[in-house]
Formats: sequence, structure tokens, C-alpha cells
Amino acid sequence: MPEHSADLVILGGGSGGYACALRAAELGMSVVLVERDKLGGTCLHYGCIPTKALLHAAEVADTAREGDRIGVKSSLAGIDMAGVHAYKDGVVARLYKGLQGLVRSRSITVVEGTGRFVAPNAVEVGGDRYVGRHVVLATGSYPRTLPGLEIGGRIITSTEALRLPEVPQRVVVLGGGVIGVEFASLLKSFGTEVTIIEALPRLVPAEDDWTSKQLERAFRRRRITFKTGVRFTGAEQTEDSVTVSLESGEEIEADYLLVAVGRGPNTAGHGYEEAGLRLERGFVVTDERLRTNLPGVYAVGDIVAGLQLAHRGFAQGIFVAEDIAGLNPPVIDESGIPRVTYCNPEVASVGLTEAAAREKYGQVQTLVYDLAGNGKSQILQTQGAIKLVKAGGPGEPGPVVGIHMVGARVGELIGEAQLIYNWDAQAEDVAALIHAHPTQNEALGEAHLALAGKPLHTHG
Repeated sequence: MPEHSADLVILGGGSGGYACALRAAELGMSVVLVERDKLGGTCLHYGCIPTKALLHAAEVADTAREGDRIGVKSSLAGIDMAGVHAYKDGVVARLYKGLQGLVRSRSITVVEGTGRFVAPNAVEVGGDRYVGRHVVLATGSYPRTLPGLEIGGRIITSTEALRLPEVPQRVVVLGGGVIGVEFASLLKSFGTEVTIIEALPRLVPAEDDWTSKQLERAFRRRRITFKTGVRFTGAEQTEDSVTVSLESGEEIEADYLLVAVGRGPNTAGHGYEEAGLRLERGFVVTDERLRTNLPGVYAVGDIVAGLQLAHRGFAQGIFVAEDIAGLNPPVIDESGIPRVTYCNPEVASVGLTEAAAREKYGQVQTLVYDLAGNGKSQILQTQGAIKLVKAGGPGEPGPVVGIHMVGARVGELIGEAQLIYNWDAQAEDVAALIHAHPTQNEALGEAHLALAGKPLHTHG
């Protein structure tokens, strides 16, 4: 078997894998990057980018439909799904072409094919063996389903939902987490009657309780039906419909059942366990520096338990490359990773929920700033708020340890929010900064002014 050597062999060319490859090449390492599908992985081709393109199309549809509210005579004639897909696919294609060029420019060897981890220093692809001084595993994740619920026909995952040939009349979304609420939001904007089924007591259950209440209120206004605390028991499909059964005995008929119950680690069938790699619940076990139980072997991205976010994968890939190079990068604080859900209204957060902060610090102080007091939010006609969580009780010094936001475009505010959390800023530190007017960004400044005891456009 032909053998090829490199400083670093990476299995998986998604967010974590290619970020690691690019940074390692910058640092002077020879890099082999193995990918069985396309560079960019799920995020670029089947996740973040295409879904956000669809969500932008949905925003344009809402804007056209609601033009009369601001004196613009516009209406929505319909949704041309072929045109929407052409727009979406064009965005993906341009980014893919750019990524391919970037990888080529760094002299990274890209091996196309299914790789198998066969030893702590080796990956086999076809009839070739690639040996590295270090190996990084970055094989990503796949859409989960429930036991006994087979995907096919009218029962689809987010992957199939990206290619729907028409706007369905009725869709049941199984799962009220990030993926579920994003697809529910865009389908509603396209004109679909949507029902979300979530077994847990609230939508976006990983977020702060307050955030869930804000989003649920907004979804009620948009007439998106959701049923929380309800268990799914089965689904039966015909050629043109699917009937969803709930534990309560209720049955819901729809054109499609979209299964959005999360993503599982893609660790099966790659030789991991056979090579001695330690797994728990399907995830690769690592220490805080992303080292596995095998010497010289690291893991990044969705196969490592934690937030399943592309930008977490980017950060972990860069971290590992720098760690291998001996730069001793600081350990990544998972709570400091920003989280955005791109439904309408958007949800954005960083740091701890109020419940987690109380558990960690005992006493906390919270403040909610309503976007009704923010000029740009009124111009955009969005409703929502910003919630701050501070360590320590009222009058006590302490950093802001949680920022939670709901409203149109609040995902664009998360940059400053993550600096506040990650730099251990106190309310007084942020209150001293001048925020441009009128911007939504100044809502963050106003919230911190209020938390510092000197509210401006809000009641004290």
C-alpha cells in the first residue's frame, strides 16, 4: 500500500477540519486534508449557509407582504421555489469556489474519498495510507431521528427540506430547538401552516427561560402553532401526506413531517473504536485541549460533546493547530461562544442563563431592556428585549455573565455582547462607551446604563 507522510493528517473537511488545515499551513506544517464529500462540510453545503439564504428569502417575502404598513404599495405574488433554490445555490457555489482557492493557495493536499482511521498516526483512503506526526478527527455530525421513525418520502430532515420543490401547505416540525424554529419561521413566511411539536416544556430549551417566553409570544403573534411538553408517538404516510400521532391521542395531518430533533456525532464506521479511541454516547472523549486518549490524536467540532456550532468548530480547529505548533493557546470557554438562532425574531445569547448563573454565583442581578425604547428597533418595527445577568446582588460589583437577546437582527449585536462576557466587563465599563444613534447596537449600551443605575431611555 502506498504511504504518504505529513506533519498533520486531518479526517474531515468541514468547519473544524479546514480551519485546522488553513492555520496549520500558515504555521509551516505540511497538511493532508481528507474529505469524502465537499470541502466546507455540512455548514457550507447542507446547514448554516443554505438555511440562512432561505431565511433571507423569507425575510424578503415578509417585507413584500407587509409593505402597506409603512406606506409602500407592495404585495407578495408568490414564492418561486426554483428561483429561491437558484439564489441559495449560487451563494453556496461562490463560497465553495472561494474556499477551494484558499486551500489550494496554502499548498494543502486535499484527498477526496472516504477515510478510515486505522492507527493513532494513520488514515487510509482507498488504497493509500496517510501517516501524520499528528492526526485530527473532524468528521462532523448527521441529522438525528427517533427510534422507529424512518426518514423517507413525506418524512424528511433539514437536508431534504433544503430542496423542497414547492411551498407545502402544511408542515409538522418535530423538535423546537434551533433547527426546528428556524425552519418553522421560514416556512411560515413562505405561506405554510406550521405546527411545532416539542417534548420539553418550552421552545429553544437550551436558552434562558425568559428567551423561550419571548420567542413563544412572538410565534403566537405570527400564528405559528407549537405544542410543548407533548410527546410524539408515530407517523404514517401516504403518497401525498403524513399523519402525525401524539401521546395525547391527537393526530395532525400534514404534507411533510420535518424531523428536527438535533444532530448526532458522525463517529460510526470510521474505525475509531477499532483503533482504540475512547467514545462516550458516540462522542469522542477529549480533555480541555481537545486531546483524545491516543497520543498525537485530537478531535474537533460536532464529534466532541458540546455546542454544535460551525464557529465552535472553526475556533477548535485553529486552537488545535496552534497547540500542535507549541503556541500554547488559551483553552476555549464554551460559555463564551456566541449562539444565534436565525428565526423571526432572532435569538442571540452568550454566557450563562440566569439559572446557570445562580447555580454558579449564588446571588445574581438581572435587567431587561425592552426594544420599544430603541429608535432603530421602532423603525424596523420589531419587538423584543435584551436581558442581562450580572454576578452578585444589586449594588455589588460583578461582571455581566449572561446576555440574552430577542428581536429582528439581534444576531448582529452578538459581537459586542461576546466581548462584554469574555472580557469580564462590568455594567459601568459598557455604560461608559458611546453607542451610535440610531442603531440597534445602542440597545446594548442602554441596557448596561440601566444596570449601572443610570437608565436613559427606560424607566429606572
